[in-house]
Amino acid sequence: MSDMSRLLQVFNRYLHTGGEEKSVDRIYKHAGQRHEMSRCFFDSAEWKQPGAPSMAGQAMRLFYNADSRKRFESAIDEHKPDAALFHNLYPVASPSLYRAAQKRGLPVIQYLHNFRPFCVSGTVHARGQILAEALRGNYWREVKYASWQDSVVKSAVFAAMLKLLHASGWLNSVKAWVAISEFMRDRLVESGVPADRIFALRHSWDAMPQAPVAEDAGYYLIMCRLVEVKGIAPLLDAWQALRNELGTRTPELRIAGEGPLEPLVRAHADANPGVKFLGLISGEAKHEALLRCRAVMIPSTWWEPLGLVTYEAYDYAKPVLAARSGGLTETVSHNVTGLLHEPGNVDQIVRDVLAMEARSADERQAMGNAGRDWLLREASVKDWQDRFDEVVKFALQPR
Repeated sequence: MSDMSRLLQVFNRYLHTGGEEKSVDRIYKHAGQRHEMSRCFFDSAEWKQPGAPSMAGQAMRLFYNADSRKRFESAIDEHKPDAALFHNLYPVASPSLYRAAQKRGLPVIQYLHNFRPFCVSGTVHARGQILAEALRGNYWREVKYASWQDSVVKSAVFAAMLKLLHASGWLNSVKAWVAISEFMRDRLVESGVPADRIFALRHSWDAMPQAPVAEDAGYYLIMCRLVEVKGIAPLLDAWQALRNELGTRTPELRIAGEGPLEPLVRAHADANPGVKFLGLISGEAKHEALLRCRAVMIPSTWWEPLGLVTYEAYDYAKPVLAARSGGLTETVSHNVTGLLHEPGNVDQIVRDVLAMEARSADERQAMGNAGRDWLLREASVKDWQDRFDEVVKFALQPR
């Protein structure tokens, strides 16, 4: 094959833009510097608009959406790709695209940003628990805990869809799987994905040419979707414990994001002077928040596949206080680039904040600089492109 291939990127957008969509755009950009890229996108909002299928119609299309298949096949006819690069396909695109690729003999590279299509929730987490059995096809607790869209019925429908998908043989169209961390790859190999067909490829990053001049206004920053798996509740409990211990000397926690736990965050911000809610921030407001924070918090309680907030913190040469969770253990080095606590452990979060407060400004900056060095070394665009090219070559090998 020639060095350049034609790749059709396929993605079902979520109702709320998040880190995955930004990663999809970054992959398109960086892969497009070496390959001819085209796109076939779907949007979850399509099922929220006038004329959308009924709830029953959506359930029927969750496994096989003939309209989505036609759109995908039209894109194949138009762009004539050598391979399809799949990201999220749910709910609108549906597994019918695997079937279409299989019928066309089109190799699929499946990029995994979470744990679908191996669990209902995508997070392997519900009600504060890791539901590892889901990766082996046991979805009972995910259904019981209403892990998809807070609905037992919808979760049961999704579980049935996954059972059908794995029994259909359509996933044989996937010639290469891409996990975004070694941790994620290891869990999926344990679940039955052939080890020789799944690659660990952490995201690349367009780092700033140099970190901005260091500023430290003394506050701690968390930027995330305000959902259970991001560890919002234990973080808020930790800040209350800090307030109880330190009183007015408590460092400020600034929380940026939106999501279903916003009322909880607002309630704590009203009750605790040490907590400030910023809402969803971007652009200059986000730049300022990162520039002036003391450290970035990532207290995730699920198996965080990678955690790109780490990359953002390191770009600004800021230390990271993170959970010892999933791919975060590959990006945060304890006592070198930040500090690690056991997921959900309030006492350890308090311990780490107090430890960071006890360090000198130079010591904190040395941590941030070590993170910046890691980013430049481990998230190089060229290195990512070289490894991605290996994945493409593997997927296109005749079998």
